Amino acid sequence: MVADLSTATVALVAGEASGDLLAAQLLRGLHQRWPGLRAAGIGGPRMQAAGFQAWWPSEKLAVRGYVEVLRHYREIVGIRRQLKSRLLADKPRLFIGVDAPDFNLDLEGDLRAAGVKTVHFVAPAVWAWRPERVEQIRRCVDHVLCIFPFEPELLARHGIAATYVGHPLAPLIPMLPDRAKARMELGLPLEASVVALLPGSRQAEIEHLLPRFLQAAGLMRRERPGLCFVLPAVPAQQARIQQLVDRAGLEEAVQVTRGGSHAALAACDVTLIASGTATLEAALFKRPMVIAYHMNWLSWKLHQRKMLQPWVGLPNILAGEFLVPELLQEAATPAALARETLAWLADDAATRARREALQQRFSVMHRELTRDTVTRATDAIEQVLAA
Repeated sequence: MVADLSTATVALVAGEASGDLLAAQLLRGLHQRWPGLRAAGIGGPRMQAAGFQAWWPSEKLAVRGYVEVLRHYREIVGIRRQLKSRLLADKPRLFIGVDAPDFNLDLEGDLRAAGVKTVHFVAPAVWAWRPERVEQIRRCVDHVLCIFPFEPELLARHGIAATYVGHPLAPLIPMLPDRAKARMELGLPLEASVVALLPGSRQAEIEHLLPRFLQAAGLMRRERPGLCFVLPAVPAQQARIQQLVDRAGLEEAVQVTRGGSHAALAACDVTLIASGTATLEAALFKRPMVIAYHMNWLSWKLHQRKMLQPWVGLPNILAGEFLVPELLQEAATPAALARETLAWLADDAATRARREALQQRFSVMHRELTRDTVTRATDAIEQVLAA
């Protein structure tokens, strides 16, 4: 039996900017295979540009950390309750949860129990933390689309069907990004040293991390007055980000752009970056980085208890070693952030060799993650529907 979604409705939920980007790639593949397909649910602007009907914007779910989630708990639970009722009243042929496991897995379980096929795109990182989620995944999801090559075998040990599809961004990022072109597009000096500041897109990240990043930028400017900074901002946070930049007295040094994180990564020499999906994107752009994170104290303590590995940054996790520095919570002081970032910009033989070795490791990682993700994903989805 060949599955046909040409006249069907598919529901998707993507919970933040990175999920919006991944889901948009998948949506284009779904529409290419099944041109009449309708897609709706929770998503962002990239998904909407790919023909998606957003009942709620993805930014509503862009909350990280236990305490931060509690502050938004009633609203998030209310959205999930309304979405569940709507989907059970008018069942889609398929539900695809894109990352956001705290929101999506329970919803997937309810829909699967009602006879809706469920697919989860981006395996919850049970190999890094919260291994208790394995049973929930097995109960709630028909199939998992994995973006890392080791994940299907790990999930198979627990009776969970999964397919490695590659990382959908890997084929879109050139092996040798054009730094000069990106700088021209952003209006950055071609010869200056450029640091990309990527504190994350969530409101909590902006409030906890960006002030530290900006203090670090100020310290770096004192040591290297010609240093330039580029700071991409999601539209919903742009005004607040510009306000913080102005308050720090860095409006002349820091160029805030509307979106454009990929252009910033292509243009920079090094990035100071929040732990998360963006660290893998920085690796695909072959850029040295300093990974940082800071959250509410209680959220951090609860998070620490569930960690299974010494790394939080995806490039380090995939490498199984500290390829790049990680400065977390108390360690993420402006002085330390500035020191580690400037260390990548030193012009001595040892640092040049360090940068070259890192680029080679990232190139190997890039090749391993490059697959025809959309075809693999839609093939897997077709098999799920035909089962």
